[in-house]
Amino acid sequence: MQFDTKIAVVIRTDLEAWQKLNVAAFLTSGIAAAFPHCIGEPYQDGSDTPYLALIGQPILIYGGERAALTRALERALARGVTPAIYTEDMFKTTHDEANRQAVRAVPRGELNLVGLAMRAERKVIDKIVDGLKFHQ
Repeated sequence: MQFDTKIAVVIRTDLEAWQKLNVAAFLTSGIAAAFPHCIGEPYQDGSDTPYLALIGQPILIYGGERAALTRALERALARGVTPAIYTEDMFKTTHDEANRQAVRAVPRGELNLVGLAMRAERKVIDKIVDGLKFHQ
């Protein structure tokens, strides 16, 4: 099935494995919050056990160095796409308000990005992530 939109997550490749997973989880929650219509129906197994609904389309995960994430952020913003972001400073905080304060304290050009996620039309996402490779 071909979707009109694409969800892309870009994660810095030099992070520890637990950090990459943490960042991906937080960033996809941003997509779900901003685009609730991308959530599918709840699941149920053959024993009628209910399970939560998931995002109903593939999520492509790309990797890159810090400069690549900054470039992807600027490309997204230039195309009118508002991404979810995660900065290295957010690893040092313990709650949501502190995360927002950590981001607010730094000008955009100086953000130490470790991840970003976005959802937009396929062609727009392709231009934003151009040159990036799938995360390994």
